[in-house]
Amino acid sequence: MAKGDPGVTSRGKRATSRSRRPGTGGSADPELVQLLTPDGDRVDSVTAPDGTEYRVDFTDEEYRGLYRDLVLVRKLDAEATALQRQGELGIWASLLGQEAAQVGSGRALRPQDMAFPTYREHGVLYCRGIDPIMPLGLFRGVDQGGWDPNEFKFNMYTIVIGAQTLHATGYAMGVNMDGRTGTDDGEAVIAYFGDGATSQGDVNEAFVWASVFNAPLVFFCQNNQYAISEPLERQTRIPLYQRSAGFGFPGVRVDGNDVLASYAVTRAALDNARHGQGPTLIEAYTYRMGAHTTTDDPTRYRIASEVEAWRAKDPIARMRAFLSKQQIVDEAYFAEVDEQAKQEALHLRERVLSMPDPQPLTLFDNVYAHGSPLIDTQREQLSAYLGSFEGSTH
Repeated sequence: MAKGDPGVTSRGKRATSRSRRPGTGGSADPELVQLLTPDGDRVDSVTAPDGTEYRVDFTDEEYRGLYRDLVLVRKLDAEATALQRQGELGIWASLLGQEAAQVGSGRALRPQDMAFPTYREHGVLYCRGIDPIMPLGLFRGVDQGGWDPNEFKFNMYTIVIGAQTLHATGYAMGVNMDGRTGTDDGEAVIAYFGDGATSQGDVNEAFVWASVFNAPLVFFCQNNQYAISEPLERQTRIPLYQRSAGFGFPGVRVDGNDVLASYAVTRAALDNARHGQGPTLIEAYTYRMGAHTTTDDPTRYRIASEVEAWRAKDPIARMRAFLSKQQIVDEAYFAEVDEQAKQEALHLRERVLSMPDPQPLTLFDNVYAHGSPLIDTQREQLSAYLGSFEGSTH
């Protein structure tokens, strides 16, 4: 998988940051960092308005790996959505359309870096090597997620909107205090959130603290254009990445449907953070192709033509076009990846359906490390209540 650092690549043409903006019919947008156009054409490097140059230098195998990641993540996500529709999950938050932002940023993390997700970062979770069954246990209601955040350097899913940005800020401040910055092997932190979360007080407070304490933190905002049902124009009067200037740290907007640019921008921001240069806000400009969650009906607040315009910017289609144009793979490779994705999705389904239901009293097991008289009383009350049904014929 893509493990190389941003660097010079031999393919493509050189361009400035006046790349095409997704969903706008190809109009020039000097604010957007893009290394792979919607048609699959490669750009060697992009120079952002602040002078930062972004590029990637991947082997053919790493390019193939990125494509495989995108396809597998999408297929597993689609299977989870289907499971919820069939009553096997309580709810699901799909990442459909946001695969490039998540895979690109997820692969940009170094092993020592720590990630703080929302409830939608299934692609980042996959890139951190966590079994994709883990979040499905949470959404099925049989456990709390189950992975070890310290082992995988990936915190538990956070349901409260924006709360994880404060968790990440505190963690990053601790990294500074422990002296784990200032070198190539220093630690950096990344916090994921959506455009709607930028209206939350927690996120803005995190910006203040991260800036003042020069925390080694990347704020990664996946701007998928809708905060549940509220469009972006009801959230902000300026591009989201520009908000960072008011807090005293840099911001950059990247084409969130471009896996290469998402990687390059995130890797650069993380490396700046680990070397003691403080926080960065990345706005990954992308689109939520599906519902906010499976309880949502997006047809009530957006029109079909908008969705179709963004469908033309599909992150997987553009990566596939690039691989084909550069003759990095053949049709047999695409078929192989599709078959692997199909088999992994089937395996995931089988494992979800075989998950045992937890015993009700286990609800109390891990509330407090050393127990609590109140919890003990509640356990006894529930136990008595459940026991009242024993032998009942109703």
